[in-house]
Amino acid sequence: MRIGLLTDGGYPYTTGESGLWCDRLVRGLARHEFDIFALSRSRAQEARGLIALPPQVRKVRTAPLWSAPDSRTDRRRAERAYGRRERRAFAAHFGFLATALCAEGMGEAEGNQGVDGSDAAASPATAGAFAEGLYGLAELAREHGEHGGLGAELRSESAVRILEAACRAPGANRAVRAARVPDHLAFAAFLERALRPLSLDWYGDDALGSVDLSHAASGGPAALPGLLAKRFCGVPLLVTEYGVQLRAQYLASAQLSAPVRALQAGFQRRLAAEVYARAELITPGNTHARRWQERCGADRAKLRTVYPGMAADRFHAVGEGAYGGDPHTLVWVGRIEPAKDLIALLHAFAEVRKAEPDARLRLFSVPAREAGAAAYLTHCRALAAQLFPDEAADAHAVGDNPVSFEEIGGPEAPELADAYAAGSVVVLSSVVEGFPLSLVEAMFCGRATVSTDTGAVVEVIGGTGLVVPPRNPRALADACLALLRDPERRARLGAAARARALELFTVEQNLAAFRGIYLQLMSHNPVHRESAREAAAPQPFAHPAEAHVPGRWAAPTAARGPAAPAGPAPGRPVRPLGVLMQERLDAAAEGAGA
Repeated sequence: MRIGLLTDGGYPYTTGESGLWCDRLVRGLARHEFDIFALSRSRAQEARGLIALPPQVRKVRTAPLWSAPDSRTDRRRAERAYGRRERRAFAAHFGFLATALCAEGMGEAEGNQGVDGSDAAASPATAGAFAEGLYGLAELAREHGEHGGLGAELRSESAVRILEAACRAPGANRAVRAARVPDHLAFAAFLERALRPLSLDWYGDDALGSVDLSHAASGGPAALPGLLAKRFCGVPLLVTEYGVQLRAQYLASAQLSAPVRALQAGFQRRLAAEVYARAELITPGNTHARRWQERCGADRAKLRTVYPGMAADRFHAVGEGAYGGDPHTLVWVGRIEPAKDLIALLHAFAEVRKAEPDARLRLFSVPAREAGAAAYLTHCRALAAQLFPDEAADAHAVGDNPVSFEEIGGPEAPELADAYAAGSVVVLSSVVEGFPLSLVEAMFCGRATVSTDTGAVVEVIGGTGLVVPPRNPRALADACLALLRDPERRARLGAAARARALELFTVEQNLAAFRGIYLQLMSHNPVHRESAREAAAPQPFAHPAEAHVPGRWAAPTAARGPAAPAGPAPGRPVRPLGVLMQERLDAAAEGAGA
């Protein structure tokens, strides 16, 4: 089977959140072929290059979503490509799109209410207008190729006027009515970048048109090429979301003006709804992401939770009891950032220390790279020194210091498994969390856990650990004390947690799930191929197994002609192996009769 893997800002680049699980998927399903279609997010990402790819990756095609457009070049291209008819068509299609984005209920207010019980579904008329505008622009871009001038039209004065009229039309969202010219220009620039996949040359028979299945590794822009491949070529679409992409997009636009936030939220929500409506199957990584998808109109019958696969081998020694861990030590592992709420954890540990003077807290983190991480780490160290003034020592020493800040993976730093082995209880204190990877790693290690109730934590723990409300240091301290004082309970919870993690969260279960999903989708979406003689019957795969059979069975040869190549000749229809064998037997029988 040939899979078109669609990514946005991740695999196969050396940086990006989706890189690890996509690489495991490609390498684990070695019997399939993969074509990768990647959207890059920055010049730095492209400069770092691609990772080493396995042989089952046939081709890689990339396109940037970050580069600044050349307005003069694009204007000349648009003038050559778009005549009066094309400009009228653009105005009509963009008008439908703008009207759908500005409609009441599709702006920032709805986006902020996405998880509090409000009805997020748009009316059928609004959804239809968005789809008509989106696919109309895609058809227009396809007629004129990759450099046909759609980007210039999206930034043109006429586009800004259409957008302004839609914002002021009756029934428009209250937030977008306040938009001014700078807001219209800012959103037009955003829309031009977001719709760049419409102008790519990815939708022919040499690209997505030749794959059996499009698999988007995230929602949003990564799934947009999959939508067009389904529209133009009939290729089924599978969408996997291991994080809540829509929520991340809302948070990323927090610094923009209210009208621009409302317009962007409207576009992102309508695109997500269209992706969910057209996809054959949607695989959220947890129930938290699944709830967001249902809010955006995803059909429950299309949803199937597939947990991320994580490598358990590196934690086997710890999980099987080779390292007992200090019974008085709490361990925290993660990235240093405000969302992890280390401030609450330090205050909770101060209460633990009062009740258990021998208790220690070891905080393990990767080297800080995010903006503001260093300042937050400095603040946490200062708070630790303030809470334990008589015991504060070197910030990196463990010794008699009850709180230590340590890095993982350095030349002299502990390995990840050693970090979990250092204590008997692992703590997670986050106020915002998607799928808690560190919690799963602690479960692989057979450690009892104390966690805050956020994101997919309860779903991951499943009763094998203690869960407390976020931002509640007193509750966090009580739960930690309960486990520190009860070694038998720690052992029971740790064993149950390890069994649960090995059953649900390994790479093997993830690969098995997608192997079955691929076959299921192909069984319900046969590929049609035209034969030179007559229309061929639907086939389960675009490239049947007999197409790869080497030697003389791959294609018929002319009498006394050269040997057939290993595989079908260019332009010649693939003929089933059984048909070729029967023809040869018939010819042999006729020769014998003669």
